[in-house]
Amino acid sequence: MQKNNLVIALFNLLIAAAFLQGCGAKKSEADERPKYVIPDSVMRTMVIDTIQRGQKINSITLTGSVDFNQDKQVNIFPLVSGNVQDIKVQLGDFVKAGQVLAVVKSSEMAGYSNNLVNAESGLAVAKNALAAQKSLYKSGLSSQMDLTSAQAQYDQAAAQVEMAKRVLNINGNTTNGSYVVRAPISGFIVQKNVTNNTAIRTDNGSALFVVSDLNNVWIEANVYESNIAQVHLGDDVSVTTISYPNRVFKGKVDKIQNVLDPTNKVMKVRVVLPNTDYALKPQMFASVNIVSKQADSTALQVPSGAIIFDHSQHYVLVFHSPSDVRITRVEVAGTNDDKTYIASGVNQGDRVIAKDALLIYDALNN
Repeated sequence: MQKNNLVIALFNLLIAAAFLQGCGAKKSEADERPKYVIPDSVMRTMVIDTIQRGQKINSITLTGSVDFNQDKQVNIFPLVSGNVQDIKVQLGDFVKAGQVLAVVKSSEMAGYSNNLVNAESGLAVAKNALAAQKSLYKSGLSSQMDLTSAQAQYDQAAAQVEMAKRVLNINGNTTNGSYVVRAPISGFIVQKNVTNNTAIRTDNGSALFVVSDLNNVWIEANVYESNIAQVHLGDDVSVTTISYPNRVFKGKVDKIQNVLDPTNKVMKVRVVLPNTDYALKPQMFASVNIVSKQADSTALQVPSGAIIFDHSQHYVLVFHSPSDVRITRVEVAGTNDDKTYIASGVNQGDRVIAKDALLIYDALNN
């Protein structure tokens, strides 16, 4: 019995020795495993940035649309009644200031022309009467009162001619019974509410034409209540559209309306953008990114390219040397375009890999 126990003890000892030897071999192999070193070819293209503390910038993205610049838009209403004839432009056409848009045949214009003729005839009569009174006065056959009366009638007749000319000039200065509709400014025909033979009156509620200068346009964005405190006059704005997804239009918040729309409970903000190539068309949908600086708030910041998101966590690669790169978990406090704000995990002055970080991250993990 003792002999059997001794055999069993020796057998267990041999198994334990073999196990320990195997563990030692594995540990030795792990110790001898080569450490990852960033290749020179990668180092030449790699970008390393230093974590700095700077002013925190908030960024929100809003929905909006392109609209006309109403300060550079003219509604053309009829000054006389009549029938529209010979429309020369169509919706979307570019017109120059003074260009003829349409002609209106009008009895009112004929009346203005007739008033001028009558006033000029009355002036001729008054002029002859004044000349006769002056002659009689010199001969002693007329009194001073008669001469003064003739002078007054002449002055009144001259005033009537001047008034008739001004009225005619206001209404196009034509004497053939036609009113010529002209473009008051250069721009595009953005509304056209008449066709040939349309009867119009001066009390029409809608404009004949609307001309707008699209050299700059308005972007009106919707701000929900939760974001109102983040929007300020003068904030920088970046605008993108579906039509030009790779083009960014830059501007600033120009006006805040400070009232909520009663229907959709949003506040409108306005951005004025230059549009010299007419790329932005009214009624286009727009994505509006508003950036506001917080003067009393600072945070650690790194390039957004340095952030690695893996397994629901954020990481950066802290660089010490090509053979010493450490995967470091960080807490992200926010992002603004190409910058990410860090709440914890790294320190100011740490150097992080800002380009090809994911490639190196995978190599380190493997």
